Amino acid sequence: MSSNAKWLNKVRWDEQGLVPVITQEVGSNDVLMFAWMNREALAKTVETGEAVYWSRSRRKLWHKGEESGHTQKVHEIRLDCDEDVVLLKVEQVGNIACHTGRHACFFQKFEGDATSGDWQTVEPVLKEPDSIYKS
Repeated sequence: MSSNAKWLNKVRWDEQGLVPVITQEVGSNDVLMFAWMNREALAKTVETGEAVYWSRSRRKLWHKGEESGHTQKVHEIRLDCDEDVVLLKVEQVGNIACHTGRHACFFQKFEGDATSGDWQTVEPVLKEPDSIYKS
């Protein structure tokens, strides 16, 4: 599939050629993670049926689960009303989306008030990251 496909031109890419991506679990509707895609990542996601993102820190394509085995099978791809945010609805293989070994990346919840509040970890580690990743 060409990353010059007409449908890719509808996406409003930022000045770095990226678009933010919200990844949501089919069924539970849990927001699993937030990431970025470039044209090639979105094209590969459509082509393979599995989530492929752009790693800004490593400056390369990142097939979700390439190291951990926790891939994301894409059920649906949506574009928001401003055409500048992508929503992936996925089946999370292995039930772990976060590199911390948790189900989702949004495991810290603000509790309390503006003066004495703080972030609390509210989701358990399902698998220790050391046993998931080689490095």
